[in-house]
Amino acid sequence: MPQAKLTRLELPYVEPYDWPRVLRFFAGRATLGVEAVEDGAYRRAIEWLGDSGTLSVTRHVAKPCLVATLEGAASRHAKAIGEHLARMFDLQADAPAICAHLGRDPWFAPLTRAVPGLRVPGAWSGFELVVRAIVGQQVSVKAASTIVGRLVERAGTPLTDHPHPGTAWRFPTPAALAAVDLQKIGMPGKRVAALQGFAREVAAGALPLDDPHADRAELRAALLAMPGIGPWTVEYVAMRALRDADAWPGTDLILMQALIARDPSMAKAAALRARAEAWRPYRAYAALHVWNEIADRAGSAKGG
Repeated sequence: MPQAKLTRLELPYVEPYDWPRVLRFFAGRATLGVEAVEDGAYRRAIEWLGDSGTLSVTRHVAKPCLVATLEGAASRHAKAIGEHLARMFDLQADAPAICAHLGRDPWFAPLTRAVPGLRVPGAWSGFELVVRAIVGQQVSVKAASTIVGRLVERAGTPLTDHPHPGTAWRFPTPAALAAVDLQKIGMPGKRVAALQGFAREVAAGALPLDDPHADRAELRAALLAMPGIGPWTVEYVAMRALRDADAWPGTDLILMQALIARDPSMAKAAALRARAEAWRPYRAYAALHVWNEIADRAGSAKGG
């Protein structure tokens, strides 16, 4: 039996880079069977232009870079996958500039000092992320992960002879998710309809969520026009899939509660919008700092 092709990529990042918190974010939202965080590594089964493989991402022990290991036929697309991973792991964000800007606000000065290398984790697949965002509407991070795991079992594809048992499932394709019976999946009927309506649109070729050159404004508008997808979902997707550093999920319940606790006047939408204007063009990082502070205190993944 021929040995699977293996390629290693060194992906440099702008220092500082908080790898432990990036891993914590992914671990708290990992889709069971599809991706896993263990032993300081992010792992998943991947597919790129019809070629399958396995991905593992770790931090280099000495250099300021991540190390991506690609195994299988997908490794022939190493250059393109490396560029995709640089976006997914937010490697080129100018962390010092972001901290300096947000640190002008007394709310964020201690947060940026404590965690200067915080990043906005992206996603391997924009389609997967929107699925998770729809599922995650008005439920906890843990509950969303449980339901997404059920979706994988119903509509995903088990991979035979996969080298890593914890990632031996392929996430459902848009067509498969659009067609599968989702009765008793644990979601309200309207949310199921929204999820499958979105999947049908993607299966039909709409919404190039993973195209870094796609028009963000057009994608935002297209998503917002879909039944069951509101501003929170759109902004969350803009943060993580569209890589908009200024995306602002201002209606996120955990985010709002944290900001109101700091200043009760933030309960008024106009007051919150006015305060957040000063955080432009890095409002996505502002949201991550708030979520991260809550997660640090709770010792778990909270928010988003």
